Parts: sequence; C-alpha cells; structure tokens
Amino acid sequence: MVRLKPFERDAVGFLLRHLVVGAIGSALFGGLILWSDLAGIRSLALAEEGGWLALGLLFFGLFVTFGSLAMGAAIMGLGRGED
Repeated sequence: MVRLKPFERDAVGFLLRHLVVGAIGSALFGGLILWSDLAGIRSLALAEEGGWLALGLLFFGLFVTFGSLAMGAAIMGLGRGED
C-alpha cells in the first residue's frame, strides 16, 4: 500500500470532493433530461430492449463531463485571492 504524504492526501481529497459535486450535478441533469423527456430520450430508451445500456452510457458521459468540469474549475480557482 502506498502511503501518501499529507499534502498529497489533501490534494486527492480536494479533487474527490469536487468530483462528488460534479457527480451530483450530472445525476440531477440526467434526471432532468429523463423527467422532461428531452428529444424523446426517455420514451425511446424505455421502448427499446437495450435502452438501459443507452441510459447507462448517457449517465456515464454526464458523470465524466460534469466531474471533469467541477475538478477543473476548482483547480483553476485555486490561484484567486493571492494577488
């Protein structure tokens, strides 16, 4: 098992907290897409046999996108207030 130094543990925790925020945002956005039946996605996914796979891919793509966005915004915001 690899032992992390305190600053590494803080950095990983920082990124994981923001990843969770992005995951929550992606779940809310994906739920809103399905609730509103945007472009007939919910109807199409529930009518087809492999629709659950399509919904899984949709939510995975949203997770990657929103998680990356939240972590990237947090990293870019670290330098604020130092000037």
